[in-house]
Formats: sequence, structure tokens, C-alpha cells
Amino acid sequence: MAAQVTYMPDDAGYRKQLAARQNAGYRWQLFFLGATLVGLVVLVVLLLSILNQTFGLIAVRQKIDPATLTNGRAMTELSAVELSDILETNLSKGKLQGAFLTLVTGTDIDRGKLGTEPLGDLLPTLVFAEGLGAKKFTELTPEDLGQIIADNTSQDVLVNYVNREVVGREVLQNWSLIDSLFNRAAIEQLVKDKAEGKGFSNTLTAAQLDEQKAAFASAHLEMHSWLSGEFLNEPNSTVASDAGIRGGLIGTLWVISLTMLFATPLGVGAAIYLEEYAKDGIFARNAFLKRVNAIIETNIRNLAGVPSIIYGLLGLALFARLLLPLTSGAIFGVENGRGNTILSASLTLALLILPVIIINAQEAIRAVPRSIREGSYGMGATKWQTVSRQVLPAAIPGIMTGIILSLSRAVGETAPLVVIGAAVFLSKDPNGPFQPFTTLPIQIFNWTEQPSDQFRAAAAAGIIVLLAMLLVLNASAIILRQRFSRRLQG
Repeated sequence: MAAQVTYMPDDAGYRKQLAARQNAGYRWQLFFLGATLVGLVVLVVLLLSILNQTFGLIAVRQKIDPATLTNGRAMTELSAVELSDILETNLSKGKLQGAFLTLVTGTDIDRGKLGTEPLGDLLPTLVFAEGLGAKKFTELTPEDLGQIIADNTSQDVLVNYVNREVVGREVLQNWSLIDSLFNRAAIEQLVKDKAEGKGFSNTLTAAQLDEQKAAFASAHLEMHSWLSGEFLNEPNSTVASDAGIRGGLIGTLWVISLTMLFATPLGVGAAIYLEEYAKDGIFARNAFLKRVNAIIETNIRNLAGVPSIIYGLLGLALFARLLLPLTSGAIFGVENGRGNTILSASLTLALLILPVIIINAQEAIRAVPRSIREGSYGMGATKWQTVSRQVLPAAIPGIMTGIILSLSRAVGETAPLVVIGAAVFLSKDPNGPFQPFTTLPIQIFNWTEQPSDQFRAAAAAGIIVLLAMLLVLNASAIILRQRFSRRLQG
């Protein structure tokens, strides 16, 4: 009788192999733990670098001494009427009209009607002194403009406007937070040296050198945060200290809202078809339809890996040019419209994230247990009733997570929007889908290209705002997933 052959190790060999596998597992565990720690360290260093640029000392001078405007009183002690009088005294009528449009009307008015209709009819929510509501914008005197500004603008807003437009604060130089905390003496000495004409480039002319010396001689140091309420509320500017992200923030919200509106129903609908219908019934029995469905699914997965700039080229050719009457709003009566609008950008980004939404939704639908479907069919439900009332509610946590994470990717995209023609500088807020636009990533990118260190500090503040938006979106995904999961378990 032949001896039985076995490939199982004996006790000593088994223990040796087990120990070797455990050691290998520990090594891989340490490797992945180390990789995670390295990633966290890099992320922390990046965040600290951004924060280091966002806060710090600035050398600032005032072109006009505020005491000469306020008779020695603090600017914050003045009333709105007194601040308006300062504007009326020191600004031309044209600049007063600009103050009226900036502080009072904002963007919620058709400025083409200002010269043809009474202000009371155009702006019924504003406060007008007797007789001013019946006047047209072009009929207002400087005294009328000052009165309306005082009656409809808060004191703190007027203080900021007086400081910017009359006092004329000018930031001469800025420093990082670390330098400001640990090298303040050296910074103070640097300002003194520049007031004496030291440390400037040899290429400056005598007149330019005298101007810089006078500027630093009248400058003072103060701690400054580039991230502030004014930064969020002000439009972009060619002066770094006056630049804000309001236009980019509003443009981002417009683009992302429309992107979600277009991509969500298409992505979820395609996932339902591919998972629930394409693999069952006539779509699965017909050889031709089965092959078509397989090609569609393969291409969806391939499109998820296509570089975003390719989608930008597609959006430029398809939405900004071929569908120009639609994306410019011409078919809706919008005159002089162009293709590089919010609608074009939203459709392009919808195409960009659509494959990711479809794939995530498919995985969420596929994870729903088969028993739920069979139980629904056993109760006499139709295919659509089963999908809409049983499968989709169970898959919603995964679907919502995929949608929000896809939108997080779209928030940070720059390349496709640059190709479409997003504005790198836009001082007017977009107020509709057919308007030119800019977004936060594009505005930040534009600031980082500027030679001034002040613009890079503003870019760092903009990055913090963008990161906050991304954190809100990701936190929303987690909260929604947990809420729907608890509801289904309950």
C-alpha cells in the first residue's frame, strides 16, 4: 500500500509559517501607519504655511490724517450723518454717485433705469427724505446723495468706506505670522531703514526713492488678518489690501448649484438603468442591447479617469460655441450674451463629475440586499415600485455620499473653467446663469501669479475659505449618510 502524501506542514513548520505571515502583516501595518502619519504631517505643514501667510504685521500709512477729518475724534464715534458729510466734502459728485451705487443699491437694481425712473419706484424698500424719492438718479445733488447714503447705510460700513476712499490706507509691505511674532525688532528696524532710504532697489529714480522714503516715514506697523468680513464681502480689486472674494464666492455657489441640478438626476437615473434594468428583462435577453449596455458601462468607467482639461475642451466646443444661443441666453431674450457663462461652466462640470456619480450610485444600489427586491416582488410590487420605494431609499446614503464628494471635486476645478473662458478678474457679481463668472480657485490662481507678496497673502486667505467650503461639503456627506442610515435601521 502506497504511503499517503500530504502537503500540510507539521506543527513546527506550521508555527514557523504562521509567525512569518504575522511578521509580514506587522511590517505592512507599520508601513501603512507610517504613510498615514507622513500624509498627516504634510497636511499640517501645508495648513500652517497657509495660516502663516494669512496673518501678520503690515506697514501701513494713511494718505490723510483721520484727525483732520474728525476734529480729533475717533472715526468709530461719528454718526452715519457725520460720516456721510465727510464723504460729501471730500469726494466729487461722480465718486459720490459711485458710493451710492456701492453702498445703497448694490447689484439688486437695473442700473439702466436709474436715469429714467424715480428712485422711490426703483428702490421701494429704501428710506428717502421728503422729495428725494420722486427724483431720478441723475437729478440728485451731492447733498441729496449724502442724505440718502446716511439714511440707508450702517455706521460701521461707512467707517470702512471713509477709511478706504477718503483716508486712503495704503499697505506698503507685509510679513508672515512667524516673522511678526519672533522678528518684530528686525521688522521695525527695516521700516526705519527704508524711511532713511536704505534697502531699496538701485533702479529707482530719485523721485521714486523720495516718494518711498516719505511713505515709510509716515507708516506704522499693525497686526493684520487678511481673512476678515470685509475680505468676504468686497469684490476683487487691483489693490491687494482692498481685494475681496465676493465675486468668486458667489460665482462658485452659482456654478456648483447648477452643476448639482444637472448632474444628480442624470447620474442617479443612469445608475438605476444600468443596475436594475440593463441586467434584467429584454435588455439582458437581446444580444445587441446587452452589448450596447456593456459598451456604455465600460466607457463610463473610462471617462471617470479622463483629465479635467479634456472636459474643458469639450465644454468649449459644445456649450460655449455650438450651443451658444442657449448658454448665452439669446433664446431667452438676453442681449449681447457670450458663451463663457455660468451655464456653460455648470454643464461642463456636470459632465466632469457625471461618471463618478454614476459609478458611486451603482455601487450603492448594488449593495442593497437581493432579499429586499424579492420581498417586494413577493408582495406584488412592480419593477418601478420596487426600485423607487425599496431599493433607492436603501441606497440613498451611498448615493448622497458619492454626489457630495463629486461636488467637492468640482469646487476645486480650475483647468476646465479656464478653457471655457472664466474671468480671471471680475469686479461685478454674477446674478444669473447667463452672466460671465469667476470662481474661488481661479481667483486664487490669479492672485498667486501677481508679483506682490500682499496678493499671495490674500490668496492664502482665499485658500482657507475654499478649504472651509470643502470641509462643509464633506461633513454634509457624513451627516447625511449617518442620518439616512439611522432612519433605515429604525
